[in-house]
Amino acid sequence: MNLDVLCIGHAACDLSLFVDSYPLENSKCETHESLEGCGGPAANAAWLLSIWGLRAGFAGLVGDDVYGRRARDELTAAGADVSLLELRSGHVTPLSVILVNRQNGSRTIINRKERAAALRLDAEILRALSPRVLLFDGHELEASLTAMREFPGAVSILDAGSWREGTAALAGKVQFLAASERFALQATGLQSLKDAEERKECLSRLRGQFGTRTIVTLGERGLIYDAGDGFDKHPAFPATAVDTTAAGDIFHGAFAFGLARSMPLREALRFASMAASLSVRRHGGRSSAPALAEVEAALSHVP
Repeated sequence: MNLDVLCIGHAACDLSLFVDSYPLENSKCETHESLEGCGGPAANAAWLLSIWGLRAGFAGLVGDDVYGRRARDELTAAGADVSLLELRSGHVTPLSVILVNRQNGSRTIINRKERAAALRLDAEILRALSPRVLLFDGHELEASLTAMREFPGAVSILDAGSWREGTAALAGKVQFLAASERFALQATGLQSLKDAEERKECLSRLRGQFGTRTIVTLGERGLIYDAGDGFDKHPAFPATAVDTTAAGDIFHGAFAFGLARSMPLREALRFASMAASLSVRRHGGRSSAPALAEVEAALSHVP
């Protein structure tokens, strides 16, 4: 089966706990609200693309344990191809505990991820999938580079959440660097992106360092980007955030959807921004993802 999008990287299971405020160290805190499900940047993107009707696949590494099988089963139920998902015996599936502050929707994540030998893609299976778009989150560098070598004509996107070996190595190789504010500050050495001059300087430095089309997401302050023809920006759609968990993953999945549908860049960014805006208004990770029709309807009501 030829895929529209192949997502390569991190899969995890999530336990979200909703608290009235971030707990103090060496204190006790009670909550009566929690959510359990699966997550991970690339895995969430593959899940979203699949429920939106694209042919999407996920390549990643989990343990052959209850969490790993749950991660596989959620993706399969959504319709995602998991032929490149390895359930490795003796490996422990990543687990994230997420504290969500009810006051402002912010989330603090503690991720258990054991070091393991890198994921190796089965060349025969990979060639058969023949994806048109590749989306990476930097967690499986070797597998990502293999896919880029195998499919040099595919559109490639990096979800760069923070500076790590994988994101640093891939940032200058992909066609679209879609970076978080955190990654942008780490990569450029800037202290903030609060004013227009700092934002222009940020994009200039990123373009100079990596030489690719660059997007930096700024949460409720929207995003900035440079596709090679200078600085541009897109404001965030107004939203009262109750939980920002997976909003970035949903943005990147929706952006990949737009490119797979051959949307112009600005339209794809607008589409992805609306998907993320709708997601922060709900609790949870995947449970916060809007339906495709909901995103399209919301966009039809704004200029």
